[in-house]
Amino acid sequence: MGLFGFTAVIIILVIILALLASCVKIVPQAQALVVERLGAFLETWSVGVHIKMPILDRVARRVNLKEQVADFPPQPVITKDNVTMRIDTVVFFQITDPKLYAYGVDNPMMAIENLTATTLRNIIGDLELDQTLTSRETINAKMREILDIATDPWGIKVTRVEVKNIMPPAAIQDAMEKQMKAERERREAILRAEGEKKSTVLVAEGKKESAILDAEAEKQAAILRAEAEKEKRIREAEGQAEAILKIQQANADGIRMIKDAGADQSVLVLKSLEAFKAAADGKATKIIIPSEIQGLAGLVSSITEIPKNPEV
Repeated sequence: MGLFGFTAVIIILVIILALLASCVKIVPQAQALVVERLGAFLETWSVGVHIKMPILDRVARRVNLKEQVADFPPQPVITKDNVTMRIDTVVFFQITDPKLYAYGVDNPMMAIENLTATTLRNIIGDLELDQTLTSRETINAKMREILDIATDPWGIKVTRVEVKNIMPPAAIQDAMEKQMKAERERREAILRAEGEKKSTVLVAEGKKESAILDAEAEKQAAILRAEAEKEKRIREAEGQAEAILKIQQANADGIRMIKDAGADQSVLVLKSLEAFKAAADGKATKIIIPSEIQGLAGLVSSITEIPKNPEV
């Protein structure tokens, strides 16, 4: 075998090896391969190593099975009250059937975008401007439901739809800003009025409590003054009684001393009269004198009535 023949063998072996290598396919995680044989669908290869027939088989499409995000540009829509605005949406979807995705629709992403735009126009057309601005969750739920049903024959599962931006015309935005400003001013006025009302109520309650406290303090002061006056009178009465008792005790002691000194009955009676006089102190209106002293008192009065210079 000459050099030419050896080279030809080497080339043939290289071609065979390259052909065999091209027939071995490794499918990574979260991907799938759609395989055709002679132009017809053969099968879908999932994760792992696969070998195809050379020349007869070919990989028609490599499909990504991860959840994907499609951010579509703003779409012009008209509300029920004839307000034109622009809304852009974000669609989250996942390919569940690689075969349907490969053969169900041509250019699936463009189909999803157009379907999203038409669905959004239909939903917004049944809502007024205020409802559109406050019903994002409702719009998202309706769009997801409609898109999921429409894309199911394409092997696509729509998991979530979000309205990202709602852009009304400039005139509408200015009117909304003025309305919001007026509403904030109204709320501020209401809050200020409520604050003043509460302040007035608190002041009135404070005055009422102050008046109650003043009345209570005056009452306590009157009670204390009355108790002090009562205590004063009691002490004065006790002092007077104690003074009278001491005077009586002193007179009794004096009479006892006179008696101990040997004074006769008349002296004792006179001392007793003096004691009664001191006890009365000019204030008593009635004094009861023992009968023994009364007789002697009459005698003393008779003696005092005898003229100092009797006529001869």
